[in-house]
Amino acid sequence: MTKIVTTGVAVVDFVFFLDEMPRQAEKYRARAAEITGGGGAANAAAAIARLGGHAMLATRLGSDQVADIIAAGLEAAGVDCALLRRFEGRRSSFSSVFIDQCGERQIVNFRDPELPMDAGWLTSALPDDFDAALADTRWPDGAEVLMRRARERGLPAVLDGEAPIREAEAALHLASHIAFSAQGLRDWGGHDDLGAALNDVAAQTGAFVCVTDGAKGVTWRHGTQSGFEPAYAISPIDTLGAGDVWHGAFALQLGKGAQPPAAIRFANAVAAIKCTRANGRDGYPTAAETEAFMKEAPRFA
Repeated sequence: MTKIVTTGVAVVDFVFFLDEMPRQAEKYRARAAEITGGGGAANAAAAIARLGGHAMLATRLGSDQVADIIAAGLEAAGVDCALLRRFEGRRSSFSSVFIDQCGERQIVNFRDPELPMDAGWLTSALPDDFDAALADTRWPDGAEVLMRRARERGLPAVLDGEAPIREAEAALHLASHIAFSAQGLRDWGGHDDLGAALNDVAAQTGAFVCVTDGAKGVTWRHGTQSGFEPAYAISPIDTLGAGDVWHGAFALQLGKGAQPPAAIRFANAVAAIKCTRANGRDGYPTAAETEAFMKEAPRFA
């Protein structure tokens, strides 16, 4: 079984489905609601497990009830939680999420500023037998440790390039593959010209770099080579976590030995399926569902 180690943030999302986003300081009633696990690295790990991989998550939690909910949700999703570390007296992260009828979302997140950032403990705790690594930018020290270990072993080291990307600068220069969101690439470049920013980061890092931009697809560059993979044409219901599952699927395929363009096509399909379902991690697709979807679903031109 292909083993992927992920590191970063794990949270609980309190999700409210609304007819439209709140615009005034008054009370609103949700037409539906759910409590689900969230966080870039955690969602990616859950997606990897659902796709048939061995997902191991390294993350920091508090000693509170939220941590219990997070850990239980990850274990239920099939994630290996041996690298979850709890810190006494600290609080775990959670979010309030609003989703409108178009599937767009608005997120307000809480993170304990006193949760220790040091990742020295992770250096000795990481396993030797894994096939690829994936880190988000929410725990820069952990991302640096994991990216360095993967590069030392000659394995794919994938960074989820989400804003604020500059806080994870060390990890960015260690990554072999950097997959930005459009917002993350704008944050890194300091401007709205995504093409120019992608060229700049490719030149500075020498890594395979790409930018995911929802229905606009994925543009990539590696050295003198470049390409584009269109998104699948769907009617989204819930886009929450779509980028996270994309990164998980991408890292898993690289760990299996796939070339990046093929890994992107697979990840695009996984994210598209997730966007058509509104039941959190329970809606993450299996590998068989994804392969069947890729044979039949249309893609944007």
